Amino acid sequence: MKQILVVDDSATMRRMVKASLQSLPDVTFGEASTGLEAIEQLAISSVDLIVLDLNMPDMHGLEAIEFVRGHDLYRAIPIVVLTTRGDDNSRERAMSAGASRYLTKPFDPRTLAREVLDLLKQPIANE
Repeated sequence: MKQILVVDDSATMRRMVKASLQSLPDVTFGEASTGLEAIEQLAISSVDLIVLDLNMPDMHGLEAIEFVRGHDLYRAIPIVVLTTRGDDNSRERAMSAGASRYLTKPFDPRTLAREVLDLLKQPIANE
């Protein structure tokens, strides 16, 4: 089973993301409502992919990406940014920080599922 961590301060958005990905084979879900909660989840359970909002209380999504990419244990985990920020600057900053994909809200559930499935199928690179 692949563990997907859904990180968004909106419980409704977390439910929508999980509903969009529910049909993927062999996946389970963890949730976090803040960047700090996401980091705690990484420490206590195995995570295969993160779906991450940028605008959250206590720790911006960019900071969470930088944390993940800065630690050997988590560095290879794919990160899908799912945010309301559709501007080029936000996209460039997230991709430069280490995001694997960048999608904007409102999102197409099929596109999200396709991107997540693609990332879960990729072999993990040793960095």
